[in-house]
Amino acid sequence: MASRFRFGIVSGIDLFVHWTFLVMLAGLFVFYVYQGLSVTAALMGIGLVLAVFGCVVLHELGHAFMAREFGIPTLDITMYPIGGVARLQRMPREPKQEFWIAVAGPAVNLGIAGALFLVTSLMDTSRTLSEAMTPGGNILTMLMWVNLALVVFNMLPAFPMDGGRVLRAALATKMDYRNATHTASLIGQGMAFLFAVYGIFTGLWTLPLVAVFVFMAARQEVQYVMQRG
Repeated sequence: MASRFRFGIVSGIDLFVHWTFLVMLAGLFVFYVYQGLSVTAALMGIGLVLAVFGCVVLHELGHAFMAREFGIPTLDITMYPIGGVARLQRMPREPKQEFWIAVAGPAVNLGIAGALFLVTSLMDTSRTLSEAMTPGGNILTMLMWVNLALVVFNMLPAFPMDGGRVLRAALATKMDYRNATHTASLIGQGMAFLFAVYGIFTGLWTLPLVAVFVFMAARQEVQYVMQRG
């Protein structure tokens, strides 16, 4: 059984979805119906989730296109329940390159949020967060706030998230690449611990999952860099 399925290709970059993402969508649909929503309302909820992950795909393409500017091809992009991963042919070793590749993804989300702000302004739609979170709130306003949240979350200094890579790029201008990776990894693991604790005490159970991913990815990155030397 294939672990992922291709759903498109953009500028020569294959786009895949992992099977767990499909399971998540099916689970959400069952949960919505179980909560008493109509099939139509449940499908609208799934549509919103797909719209959010469409923004995540654009985020990852931002990384990929910026990496291409530095001569680094992207092998593919895979969507998971907790986000997307652009698999580069090689990781940048120059701090400037890593900085621009890292910020390119959040910059895309910021651009999407700005465009949605203009659209909702022309529609004379409320753009407050409280209004967006109410049942039946405007979907465009909700997507605007989701994209802003993606910018803030991704720029947290939790390596190997985008903010963590920016941190490593900054550290690499003051110390060698291996030490910069090790320091950024320790900070990232500390952030992962805080994610897990906060998620457990607030009932946001996706945060512990993200914490596990961040913790393990940070360790793998350190091992990869140490092996390459």
